[in-house]
Amino acid sequence: MELTLILGANGSGKSAFAETLAVEKSGKRYYIAAMQPQSEDDHRRIEKHRAQRAGKDFETIELAADVSRARIEKKSVVLLEDVSNLLANRMFETDGDALTDTLNDILALSEKCASLIAVSISGLDETEYSGETAEYIRALNILNDELGKKADAVYIMQDGKAKKVPAVGGELT
Repeated sequence: MELTLILGANGSGKSAFAETLAVEKSGKRYYIAAMQPQSEDDHRRIEKHRAQRAGKDFETIELAADVSRARIEKKSVVLLEDVSNLLANRMFETDGDALTDTLNDILALSEKCASLIAVSISGLDETEYSGETAEYIRALNILNDELGKKADAVYIMQDGKAKKVPAVGGELT
């Protein structure tokens, strides 16, 4: 099991970089889509990502939660798009400890495949928001940091380029 975490702002090239990493690995490729589209912009983003994946032999699995229940082959490569959507789906649609449940779900998924490439949004500052949004950003930043501690490799997208950063310790967000 290998865990790679890719972080960056919206539109930073995280997905394209993650797909490149996935294609370079051997094994059946799965793309787990966690977004539940809420707007026309969400639908456009989904179509953009579908077009971007065309011809790369990904089998798409749509799961808004409980990604560890995905039926995948043991020696497969899984691209999880993305951690921030998965957390939001749990926080705003289910009861329980969304942060812990999401972390455990992702780690359980990573045990089912040869390589998990998890994509997440970073760089958000909870102090710029209030209420549920600030709580979500705080949880996302913690989740990213916890995944980074477990990851074999962590990349942060900056200026359209991936920068590999230490995977253990320190705050990633």
